[in-house]
Amino acid sequence: MSKEANSKSNGRPKIFVLDTSVILYDHNAFENFQEHDVAIPIQVLEELDNMKSGNDTRNFEARSFIRLMDDISQNHLINQWLPLKGGNKGSFKVIMDSKTATDAEAVFGSDKIDHRILNAALGLQEEYPGKKVVLVSKDICLRLKAKSLNLHAEDYETGKIKNLDELYTGETTLNKVSEKLINQLNKAETLSGTDFNLQPDTINHFYILNGKKGDAPGFYNSQTAQLEKITEQPVFNIFPKNIEQAFAIHALLHPDIKLVTIQGNAGTGKTLLALASALEQRKYYRQIFVTRPIVPLSNKDVGFLPGDIKSKIDPYMAPIWDNLKFIKDQFADDEKMQAKIDELVANEKISIAPLAFIRGRTLSKIFFIVDEAQNLTPHEVKTIISRAGENSKFVFTGDIYQIDTPYLDAESNGLSYLIDKAKGHPLYAHITLQKGERSELANLANELL
Repeated sequence: MSKEANSKSNGRPKIFVLDTSVILYDHNAFENFQEHDVAIPIQVLEELDNMKSGNDTRNFEARSFIRLMDDISQNHLINQWLPLKGGNKGSFKVIMDSKTATDAEAVFGSDKIDHRILNAALGLQEEYPGKKVVLVSKDICLRLKAKSLNLHAEDYETGKIKNLDELYTGETTLNKVSEKLINQLNKAETLSGTDFNLQPDTINHFYILNGKKGDAPGFYNSQTAQLEKITEQPVFNIFPKNIEQAFAIHALLHPDIKLVTIQGNAGTGKTLLALASALEQRKYYRQIFVTRPIVPLSNKDVGFLPGDIKSKIDPYMAPIWDNLKFIKDQFADDEKMQAKIDELVANEKISIAPLAFIRGRTLSKIFFIVDEAQNLTPHEVKTIISRAGENSKFVFTGDIYQIDTPYLDAESNGLSYLIDKAKGHPLYAHITLQKGERSELANLANELL
C-alpha cells in the first residue's frame, strides 16, 4: 500500500488519486489504501480502454481493472462516492478534469493526457480543502510535475522492498567452525543441523563453513534437517567456475526444491546454468519452457518488426538461443548429442517463447525458466507461479539492477519481490551470483563502468 496510507498526516483524511501506471502495475491497487478514499481520473479509463486488447500482461491488468470497476459500480453512478467492499475501507469515484486556479495544461501544454490527470487531482484538491489529496503514480516525472504544482505525489509502495541492502542472498559464511565438523561433512556428506548454530527459521540455505585449515560448502535441507555437502558437479558439460555457481546447480538439481531464483550481474552464468540444469534433467519433465519478458529497447514494439511471429520474437529471445548454442558447443566432439539437442528443439521438448504464449495454460511436469525476471511486476510473477501444475519446477533469473521496463526499479520489480517473499519456504531456494564469468572484459564493465 502507499506509505502515506500508514501515516497520520495530522489526522487529515486523504484522497488518493491513481494514475494509469499504478493500475497497470497492480489492478487491485485501489483496494490497498485502508480507510482512505480513492479516485480514478476519467482519463485513466480512456487509457485503459486503449490497452484492453492484446495478450501482454498490461492488457490483462487493464481488462481486470475494468471488470472490477464494473463489479463495484453495479447499478450505481461512479461519479459519486461509492463505499469499497470489505472491511474498514474508504470510498471510490471517477473524477473529471476541471479548470482550477492552477492549470496543468497551461503550464505543461495540452498535448498529454497526464496533464489532464493533474488537473483532475488539482480540482479534487480545490473541492476538498479539508482533505489531503495525493497523486499516486509509478511515473517519476509525473510525480515531479505534481509536486511543482503544490500537489502531493508519491510512488505506489505495495510490492516494494523496504531495504534493498538486506535483500536475501541465499548464503551465509560461518567462521571458526571446528575442523572436526568440516571433516565430518566432507566424509559423511551430511550433518545434522543441530551441530551448527543455525537460526531456527533457516530454510533451504547455503553455507560456507570456514575453519583454520580450510572450508566446506553445504546446503541446509529443511525437509531433512540435514546439512548436505556441496560438490562442484557439472551439468550437461557445464562446470561451475565458483562456489556460488555450484550452489545454484545444487538448487537447480535438487528434487525437493520446486522454485529457484538466481540473481546476479550480467555474465555471472544465471541463464546458462538454469538451461544446462534443465537439459540434465530432461527425462523427468515433459517439456523445458524458456521465456523472457519482451521489452523493446526503443519505442517500437514487436509488431513493427518484419516477418512472421517467430521472426518478430527471435530478436528478443536471442540471448537464450546464444546460451543453448554455447551448451551445444560443449559437445563439439559428440555429434550424437548435438543432434539430440537439435531434435529436442525441433520436437519442442525445448520451447523458447515469450510469456504471452503461456496465458491460460496449466504447466504440469514442466521445467519452466523465466529469464530477465526483473522486468516483471510482482503481480506478473504471482500469475506465472500460480500456473504451476504437478511435478513442475520454476526458475526465475535476472539482475535487479538492470531494469528495462518503465515504472519498475530495483525495489519494486517482481524478482526482488519474489526473493523477499519466498525466503523461508520449504519448496524454495535462492542464490545471488557475485562473480562474473563471461570474460575479463565483461567484468571490467560491471566493476568499473
